[in-house]
Amino acid sequence: MYKLKRMIVWMRRMRHSRGFGVQSPYDYRFIRYVINEHWPYYAYDELKESVTDIDTKTRKLCRLYFRLANWRQPRYIVDYRPETDAYMKYMQAGCKRASLDRSEGGEERTLELGRMSLTGDYEAFYEQLTHRVDAHSVLVMERIKRDKETKAFWERVKRDERTGVTFDLYYCGIVFFNKKRFKQNYDVNF
Repeated sequence: MYKLKRMIVWMRRMRHSRGFGVQSPYDYRFIRYVINEHWPYYAYDELKESVTDIDTKTRKLCRLYFRLANWRQPRYIVDYRPETDAYMKYMQAGCKRASLDRSEGGEERTLELGRMSLTGDYEAFYEQLTHRVDAHSVLVMERIKRDKETKAFWERVKRDERTGVTFDLYYCGIVFFNKKRFKQNYDVNF
């Protein structure tokens, strides 16, 4: 079922592949070399052997989190409502110095890299996080297309005056909070 859905999503987003149409060099590099990097990273084989109980979509998201942590090199990662421990393992393999906060409330530190699933009281958690962001903060939101409520919430996040550039990957959304950059949303074929 996942492969059929993936093929339909890919066909609908085909024109957004590999950074086509992206004018910003920074955003183009982010799409090409972080989101859609196809070369195997140094830890993929080791992680595949140690994390065996996940499906194809989850492994794809885990690899994205690994690349984000490797690219951002945060000291502190917030992981709200993870469905599996695989996310933590991949993010910590991407940045070994990072400490992980899996609590519901989170510590009162500046958000460097965050991952949240749009389940539970995600709107209140998002509001909590937005008081702890700076221009370098990155937040990944999973399940942005799950139902009407999460789609509407994702639209509000994209329009939120506190957010900057956003990337819609269908299975998740990536939010940057740098207000010096032109506010824009990119649909990306992930």
